Amino acid sequence: MPRLSPRFILASLGAAFVASSALAQTAYSGHGAESVSAATLEQFRPKPLPADISRRIQSVLDLRAPGSGLLSPDGKHLYFSWRVSGSDQVWRLDGPDRFPLQMTGGEDRTLPLAVTPDSKWLVVSRDRKGEENPGIYLQPVAGGTLKAVQHLPKVQTRFAFVSDDSRFIYFSANDQKPDSYAIYRYEIATGAKTTVFDQPGLWDIADHASDGRLLLVKETGSQSREYSLLDRDGALKPLLGQGEQESYEAKFGHAPGELLVSTTKFSDFRRLYRWKAGKFEPLTGALKWNVEAFGTDDARRRLYYTVNEAGYSRSHALDLVSGKPLSLPWPAGADHQNIGSQTYDGRYVVLSVGTAKAPRQSLVWDWKTRKLTRWVTPSTPEEDTTRYAAAKLESYPARDGTPIPMFVRRPAQCEGADAPVCPVLVHFHGGPEAQSRPGFSPLWQMFVDAGFIVVDPNVRGSDGYGRAWLDADNGPRRLDVITDIEDASIYIRKAWAKNGVVPKVGVFGGSYGGYSTLIAMTMFAGAYDAGASAVGIANLNTFLKNTAPYRRALRISEYGDPERDHDALVKLSATSYIDRLKAPLLISQGASDPRVPVGEALQMYEAAKARGTPVELMIFADEGHGTSRRENQALEWGHILRFFQQHLLAH
Repeated sequence: MPRLSPRFILASLGAAFVASSALAQTAYSGHGAESVSAATLEQFRPKPLPADISRRIQSVLDLRAPGSGLLSPDGKHLYFSWRVSGSDQVWRLDGPDRFPLQMTGGEDRTLPLAVTPDSKWLVVSRDRKGEENPGIYLQPVAGGTLKAVQHLPKVQTRFAFVSDDSRFIYFSANDQKPDSYAIYRYEIATGAKTTVFDQPGLWDIADHASDGRLLLVKETGSQSREYSLLDRDGALKPLLGQGEQESYEAKFGHAPGELLVSTTKFSDFRRLYRWKAGKFEPLTGALKWNVEAFGTDDARRRLYYTVNEAGYSRSHALDLVSGKPLSLPWPAGADHQNIGSQTYDGRYVVLSVGTAKAPRQSLVWDWKTRKLTRWVTPSTPEEDTTRYAAAKLESYPARDGTPIPMFVRRPAQCEGADAPVCPVLVHFHGGPEAQSRPGFSPLWQMFVDAGFIVVDPNVRGSDGYGRAWLDADNGPRRLDVITDIEDASIYIRKAWAKNGVVPKVGVFGGSYGGYSTLIAMTMFAGAYDAGASAVGIANLNTFLKNTAPYRRALRISEYGDPERDHDALVKLSATSYIDRLKAPLLISQGASDPRVPVGEALQMYEAAKARGTPVELMIFADEGHGTSRRENQALEWGHILRFFQQHLLAH
């Protein structure tokens, strides 16, 4: 008998899904902490952890690398973010391997953005309770009180750049309309704010020229962009992407009128081009992988770009004048090679190196002396990280035969033909336009140490494998590939069973990975023995209705239109299959989340509870889209570990 396609099967059920979704859906409105009562927050406050789990997770949270950092213009200081104090704060190093000095403090997440060219000010961003409405502040480079540039309630203020003369800070903000961004200029000396550009749209500054011209970018979809040139007199000239719905990333090039553009317009993979007067000239050739990031020094003489090779980052440099490759001194054995900041004169560049066995290191390369200096080597207290399990690239077959790549971390005792059958935890990444990557992961090692095999699939819709793979799940097409979620479990149960013993399989994810988890537990009930969803979407229609306005248009291009694609969104919502849910479920959520409203977690919990399914809910009153504070991370990850130990390891 021929196999019916997933879309045909789901479509044939038609109105039944609409009806069941209506029954499962809990009415709610809005997002953020104000959309949930104090009594509800108290009811679902995370409970204290067992002492043994708490000790383990606290030790794991000490194994973290600082951010790669921003170099001062003279190359003598490095400013970086570090969460060692409990929340992300700004620190300063006054030389290689020096003792770091803490620049900012408190409970609010604070990150370094730039050092002004005159070396007088540090520009930082600060957010409150994960609301994702950050403000911009100035701080003297020697330390001291923060001076607000702009920080407004329910407004995203996004830094762009500091002018070459150190007079102005340019930024964008949705303070005029919640679903539109205007461009502003702030004068550091006087505090005066001037509107530079305020046409409606999701606008931002992609790059700037020394003569005052701005390269503006307008987001039109989850991937598509339009680029325009804003002259000093305020005239806007369309350049690239208008009406195309193409994926572009662009910056100014070396020659007048030239742009450097990465795009999938001419290939399944994202490649780099020179663009001038509508013509594209290849820079990186016929790569088999995506160019995932690129940038130049301020003089536009050196190009830096990073290629995503099957999940491994490989970075390169190119002389933009001669077109010849430039050699970078990468240490051997790195999983990831990434380019950090550069000084304004281009002499120094930060190189970031990551391996499976140690936290990321930051090194500084001096193009003049050709000397590489290690600046940051993070410590690993009470832990031998050389024993950590390295992720191995494997694959499993989808039901249509497509190989789905996955990274697998195995405990030593689970390796080999004579090894016992070990429980498996399948982790689906967020996005969905993200990608699971190999590298150093103390949190996954914690699960490996507990006896779990950890699997990170990159199902269709993930980034890093070409445009066709990335777009395979857009809109109603998600119905054709969502079965990749179930097929992971089908393969693991069959291929990793031994002597009739089938491994227990759990599923976990955050954001879109949380959505994948809820789908795994409902639409594909029985495929997984337990599931934990963090900030996951339960119902695509209620999510699109209540997510922050600035995100709604971009998410519609990814998931589908609530009116045109309403029925498909119903069929793709976990609440439509709540009657199938039977295995234990853990849900965690931040109250201030502007992306996935707290109402999504509440409606899923209430629907599961009504069925009598074992379900737990944790709501973090002072978090947004995921936990950022140390104490909350300890609680969330500790309960996830406790939950899977309880349901997958207990006999």
